[in-house]
Amino acid sequence: MKSVGSFRLAVVALVPIAAISLSFGSALAQFPPAASTPPAASTPATPAPAPSATPAPPPAETKSPADMPSAAQAPATPAPAPVQTADPFGEQITLEPKTVVIAKGNANWDSAFDTLVDSLKSLSAVLDKQGIKPSGNAMIVYTSTDDTGFTFLAEIPVDQDPKNLTKAMSMGKSPEGKALKFVHRGSYDNMDNTYEAITNHLDDKKLEAKDTFIEEYITDPLKTEEDKLVINVYVPLK
Repeated sequence: MKSVGSFRLAVVALVPIAAISLSFGSALAQFPPAASTPPAASTPATPAPAPSATPAPPPAETKSPADMPSAAQAPATPAPAPVQTADPFGEQITLEPKTVVIAKGNANWDSAFDTLVDSLKSLSAVLDKQGIKPSGNAMIVYTSTDDTGFTFLAEIPVDQDPKNLTKAMSMGKSPEGKALKFVHRGSYDNMDNTYEAITNHLDDKKLEAKDTFIEEYITDPLKTEEDKLVINVYVPLK
């Protein structure tokens, strides 16, 4: 939705003040000489200057160099706001293998997201107890799907091998090779729309994908609200 802002321009009229001219007549006073004494010698009188027709304008206000704004004081021009570009859709990339700790699992579609989060929680708990920090984003690798549910591998990249793994956990490598990258934003419940768009893209480009796909959680699913998730979807190609 575009926001339309309305602006109002104010116009200020400047009214000049008319100058008032004052004229004065000058008269010379005449004094008759005294009868008993001769008139004293006097210097010629200097005529008074005639007043100007209009009052002189006041001197323009001058500013010292200290009053003038320096370049350092001048307001900086704000940097332009970055332009948000569209997420890549179907970008061709090459996946590099990573050392990961893996938890195998299966889930029904009705409780898919909760099951995935529980698996990632279990992996994170093992790493936290041993003071091991992840070296990358958590991933879900879907190994098979049907109408009722799916099997998967929950993976977290690490730089060292953790100990005391459960029977459902192991160490391994993340998928590698050529793949297409897609981006999903929002709730996991809306992933169907993303995968439908992916399927249409593959059909349009006549590309053949492998029987697996990978979700990389750019936002931490254990801490992020579900409707604010950002997930990279990788589709390995044959």
